[in-house]
Amino acid sequence: MDHPSSRALQQFRNEVGIRFQLYNSLFTSLPFHRIEKTGILLSLLSNNCEEGYKRRLSPVEIIDEFFSKHTTYTGEEERLNLLFRFVQYVERQVVLFDALEDAAFGQVNDLNGVGTLKHLVSEVLQANKQEQLAEKLKDFSIRLVLTAHPTQFYPGPVLGIINDLARALSDNNTALVNTYLQQLGKTPFFKKKKPTPFDEAISLVWYLENVFYSAAGKILSSLKSQFPDTVDAANPVIRMGFWPGGDRDGNPFVTSETTLQVADALRGAIIKCYYMDVRRLKRRLTFEGVDVLLTELETKLYNNLFIPGQKTTLSKEDILRTLVRIRDIIMRQHNGLFGHLVSNLISKIEVFGLHFASLDIRQESTVHGQLIETLAALGEGIPADYAQLDTAGKIKVLGAVSGKADVAKVSDPVGQDILKTLDAVKTIRHFNGPEGCNRYIISQCNSAVNAMEVYALFRLSGWETEEMDVDIVPLFETVDDLQHAAEVMETLYTDPVYHAHLKRRKGRQTIMLGFSDGTKDGGYLMANWSIYKAKEELTRISRKHHVDVVFFDGRGGPPSRGGGKTHKFYASMGHNISNKEIQLTIQGQTVSSNFGTTDAAQFNIEQLLHAGISNDLFSNRHVTMNKKEEELLHELSEAGFKAYKQLKDHPYLPDYLMQVSPLRFYSETNIGSRPVKRGGASGISLKALRAIPFAGSWSQLKQNVTGYYGVGSALREMEQQGKFAALQELYKESLFFKTLLDNCEMAMLKSYFPLTAFLGDHKQFGEIWHMIYAEYELTRQYLMRLSGNTELMAAYPVEQLSIQMRERIVLPLATIQQYALTKLREMDEQLITRPVKETYEKLVMRCSFGIINAGRNSA
Repeated sequence: MDHPSSRALQQFRNEVGIRFQLYNSLFTSLPFHRIEKTGILLSLLSNNCEEGYKRRLSPVEIIDEFFSKHTTYTGEEERLNLLFRFVQYVERQVVLFDALEDAAFGQVNDLNGVGTLKHLVSEVLQANKQEQLAEKLKDFSIRLVLTAHPTQFYPGPVLGIINDLARALSDNNTALVNTYLQQLGKTPFFKKKKPTPFDEAISLVWYLENVFYSAAGKILSSLKSQFPDTVDAANPVIRMGFWPGGDRDGNPFVTSETTLQVADALRGAIIKCYYMDVRRLKRRLTFEGVDVLLTELETKLYNNLFIPGQKTTLSKEDILRTLVRIRDIIMRQHNGLFGHLVSNLISKIEVFGLHFASLDIRQESTVHGQLIETLAALGEGIPADYAQLDTAGKIKVLGAVSGKADVAKVSDPVGQDILKTLDAVKTIRHFNGPEGCNRYIISQCNSAVNAMEVYALFRLSGWETEEMDVDIVPLFETVDDLQHAAEVMETLYTDPVYHAHLKRRKGRQTIMLGFSDGTKDGGYLMANWSIYKAKEELTRISRKHHVDVVFFDGRGGPPSRGGGKTHKFYASMGHNISNKEIQLTIQGQTVSSNFGTTDAAQFNIEQLLHAGISNDLFSNRHVTMNKKEEELLHELSEAGFKAYKQLKDHPYLPDYLMQVSPLRFYSETNIGSRPVKRGGASGISLKALRAIPFAGSWSQLKQNVTGYYGVGSALREMEQQGKFAALQELYKESLFFKTLLDNCEMAMLKSYFPLTAFLGDHKQFGEIWHMIYAEYELTRQYLMRLSGNTELMAAYPVEQLSIQMRERIVLPLATIQQYALTKLREMDEQLITRPVKETYEKLVMRCSFGIINAGRNSA
């Protein structure tokens, strides 16, 4: 019998690999300047790259050799024009590959296999665990929070084409595929100006309307039909969160007006979805007693959307009452005909209400601190001697504030905006329901005072104590903050004012943990282990104080930022870690690559649901690590941190990233509204640098340092201490450790050191390049010994082939980018500025789009 993974691999080869070659030939008819020649020349350049790197040539030598061997171009301008045409061509090849993968998703992945809802249902029935499932689902849910972090390089129109192209490919409609490829050729990939936060929000609302709306409805309806008395309407199992328009950390372009505008757009979008569904229902439910009710509902929804002043006439409860009444009539009088369609709409309304997704507010702790000090100086609710008080004194003062601060007296626009935003939260909740906006996240939170400052600001914005049903969510990010997180929370839990606040929130505390800054700060092993330990310690402290703690993970796309095999991480959490809910951010490319189609979204949401539920229901599986295993991982992460710190502290590392990678061009890509570093500091420091451009720069260099650096050194050190056999045993037994290293392999498979090998001889950067390459090789050797495989990601053959094919498509782009960066470096070193410098800078930037998009989770 065929192994499922070998069947899937064959399907992938047929549906994606072979079809890519076939449809790629259609590109010759694309409306580019001299396109036929461009396509032929690009394939010659690809061969040149592959052969050239085998001969240890540099990107400059490869490009120069290509021009002299295959073209008659001698002028710099005509050569650069051709390189830009190559970039356009490869960008569209990547889109074709994305669309083919999306179209083949159902054939390559077993939509009823391990980790899916079908699989969970059969496990529950087999083990007779229906009662335990009902108990678990009373308060367990998945919350996916869409964020606008700038790792999505496709503009909106291109995302639409990918969606339509995937559908045409699924239907084998070659004529339509050809038409869409022509449309792609004429559609610009480059954003001429930065998107506003509202633009970012609207581009993510597209996914809510076109993907999550139907995927979540299907999952909930399916659960209800299998276990009718299991899913409680008060806890719909799937929840959506939303950051664009609410996240103002480091983004001065997000204001209280933006927040209100986005909340309104979310409400309008979900009512539009209900309106369209009701219209579709009307075509089926033409029965007496039902048609009138449906028409009334349709009119209400229409008025809310299109007639001013009608917003308050609608509530989630109203819509549900009407639909439940309609379903009852159908069941009693019409043999249940089309009842499942009504049930499906009811499920959607239970998930999305009138808010579609909960808008989170986020701001950085120092901004709150400055506002509190300003209010103290103005005598607005905070005593004048506030700054002189100790921690306990500050907490006492912040818990006792009353009265409303005068916003007009605050001259700082950021401080003023915080007070206006806290007032806007009330408006949002009035129109979108309590779920519309019910969390305030504090980034860079490092003390209990930071949380109490936000509590005080709510009170000073006019919130009464009894109506404060908003979660205050501390976000712990750096290794140091993670290690002190439990201490911070214990201070809050024992404070009488905060304790009373938690009581009003049903004794539940949400804590956010950030993967990205932790990895930048402490390296791959230390960051992941610090988060694991912080979760254990926070769970212990919370249980001690009878608080239900919920963890919200700030995960990015690549393994270094908490991405990769995400569902396996949740399945690997032991019983020392609270498993009340699974909450995580879905960022940038991860939205389109993991949730870009209804099939993919449903599959990936089901994987997360399965991980969270089976972890509790089938707890006999070995998941929780014992003390000895934990000590082993602690030693390993300390050794990894020591190796990473040597690289991080290298005096030339900031220059290496600025000169060798495209980091300095990130802010010019116009992909996000947010600056690339916090604060207004000039120059570059790793501390001020945001984690996304940090990880993204390494991925474009094809070095992916953040996904493995320190792992090889740590494994070698453990072997020297005679502990390698124990690690081999842990790799077999611990799903957490295995997933950690599997993700590491993914980051490494996307690395390609021949691209930058020429830097090994560079007088300033040679030492850094050799450090990174040596660590990569060391890690690869030790991972092969642990897994028993001979190549990276051998356990995931489909993903392995997908990555290899994508990396091959994008190799000419990475080469062109390094070619342009080298030319710019030469100009800088010779202190000359030539007119063509700007063109090279633009070339570096344009290459970024294709490289990042091809990686699918590279930033």
